[in-house]
Formats: sequence, structure tokens, C-alpha cells
Amino acid sequence: MTRRQMNAWAATFENWADCDTVCFKLFDQTPFAWEKARQWSGSRRLFVKRGGFVLMACLALHDKAAPDKSFVTLLRVIEKGARDERNFVKKGVSWALRSIGRRNLALNVADIAVAKRLALSEEAAPRWVGKDALRELSSSKVRAQLARRAR
Repeated sequence: MTRRQMNAWAATFENWADCDTVCFKLFDQTPFAWEKARQWSGSRRLFVKRGGFVLMACLALHDKAAPDKSFVTLLRVIEKGARDERNFVKKGVSWALRSIGRRNLALNVADIAVAKRLALSEEAAPRWVGKDALRELSSSKVRAQLARRAR
């Protein structure tokens, strides 16, 4: 895959299933995944923007060698993206935030801080993202999984 091919495919996304499947099974394995995640997260196009956040979620799930610092830099992008009221975007933003927070305890703490800020927002979309992420990231199940991995 080339950058040009990724952009061309992303421009044809018509629904969440196309977007999520291609990002989850192909795009996150390319050397351009990190670049495209950041770039697309700023798009005005619904499913291209969702693709940016879905790529972040997929990188959190699949890029085991990525350092925590790489994900911490995405938290600012995620926090900004949480203001998008469109349902498919905010669900992608939440998925990215929750996936990063499930990588390890340190990222979980950083993610919970972002989620708490979002949950206190006066705007509906960031508040929804924050509360959605907090439900999962602060759950006893997730905390126990992260504690086991830390041993």
C-alpha cells in the first residue's frame, strides 16, 4: 500500500463497516498508519475522520512495539476530536481512547485524566466520549487485566 492508495480508499468509505474493516485488517499494518491516523483525524469527511480515530484504536491494539509516548501524543488529537457531534466520529474517538487506555497502567492513568476532562465538558459530544471511556477504563475488570499484565 502507498499513501496515495490509502487516501484513495479512505475517500471511498461509505459506512463504518468499510472504514473499520480496512483500518483494522490492512491500514494499521502499513508504515504510514501513524501518519494517516493523525492526518485523517482532522478531515471534514465523516468516514475519513472516523478512519483516523479507528486507526488510532487499531494501532493501540496491534502495534505492540510502539512506545507509550507515541500514544500520549495522540491524546491531544483525541481530545480535540471528541468535540465532533457526529455519531460515527465520536464512537471512533471513544474507541481510540479506550483502546489506548487498555494497553497498560500508565496509559490507563493518562487516558482516565483525559476522559474525566471530557466528561465534565458543557458540550454533549465530548461529555459522551468522556463518560463512555470512563465506564470501561475505570472498571474493575479492566483494572484487574492491566494489573495482571504489569506483573
